[in-house]
Amino acid sequence: MNAVFKALNDVTRREILELLKDKELQAGEIAAYFAISKPSISHHLDILKQADLIASEKKGQFVIYSINTTIMEDVLQWILTFKK
Repeated sequence: MNAVFKALNDVTRREILELLKDKELQAGEIAAYFAISKPSISHHLDILKQADLIASEKKGQFVIYSINTTIMEDVLQWILTFKK
């Protein structure tokens, strides 16, 4: 769970998740939304993958990224345990 919160602590990674909630995207498509370098985007994608917040699938020469809503549901369930 620590990796999830670390990943969510960064605004760029939260914005990447916002992009992926609507559709799957290639790394280049994700990078086009940001004014930072492609290696930086790759770093953010790696952190999101390590936290299992996103998944990647190689299709030909491209890697397609998608959101993993299961982890989000787990975090939400954990947070709801604090509601009385």
